[in-house]
Amino acid sequence: MKIAIIGAGNLGLAIAKGILHSNGATSMYLTKRNTSSIKDFEKYGNVVVTTDNHEAVKQSDILIFAVQPGHFSKILDDVKDLLTENHVLISTITGFSISKIEEIVGADKYIVRSMPNTAISVGNSMTCICSNELGKKRIDLTKGIFNRMGHTLEIPEDLMQAATVICASGIAFWMRLIRATTQGAIQLGFDAKEAQELAMHTCNGAASLLIESGSHPEEEIDQVTTPRGCTIEGLNEMEHQGLSSSLIRGIVTSFEKISQIKKG
Repeated sequence: MKIAIIGAGNLGLAIAKGILHSNGATSMYLTKRNTSSIKDFEKYGNVVVTTDNHEAVKQSDILIFAVQPGHFSKILDDVKDLLTENHVLISTITGFSISKIEEIVGADKYIVRSMPNTAISVGNSMTCICSNELGKKRIDLTKGIFNRMGHTLEIPEDLMQAATVICASGIAFWMRLIRATTQGAIQLGFDAKEAQELAMHTCNGAASLLIESGSHPEEEIDQVTTPRGCTIEGLNEMEHQGLSSSLIRGIVTSFEKISQIKKG
């Protein structure tokens, strides 16, 4: 695949690393206004670092846009006359709808929106994707790209904001839960480094159990709770203090905020 990443900032570079480390591109163009910080990527041999979006578009078939939302319209307008029937446009820009992209480049283009999270930098992103009608023909191709850096799920576009809260903001929510577990472990006698190690790997194990088994969380909870045991005692106290309800309320509040931002 001939891939161009337009906007090689933190997210763009994380995507580039995931693709390059899995040999997912025959050639790659990385564009940025100041390329001095990304020149090292040319060591891969099949990577060209440039400030020229036109060159990148002409030499590539798959265009992954990872620019700031305020710059996206101008960039699309600047390259639209270079787009051919072979180009696939993949946008990672939050809040920029498919219809807005079509208004600039036309509905006769393969257009896909993707919403990865910061775990893409370690190859473990949860990436949600949607597309315009023509772009459905390139959904499997897009999944193939992002599955190299985690897991993908195709969803309707009207759920992309909700997915941003669950998957992107969700990283912060889970970090806070891991931090709280770490603090509890310190109070029980572990030093800070040990406490965080225990919390991180236990969290990873819990998620892995669900992924591998396909179980419902309550099924796995039943495996570690016994009558009058310490686990159910702790769980019930957490629920009395509002663990589940506060997490749900936080998720809903984040969604209400992102909806206000879009309207603004």
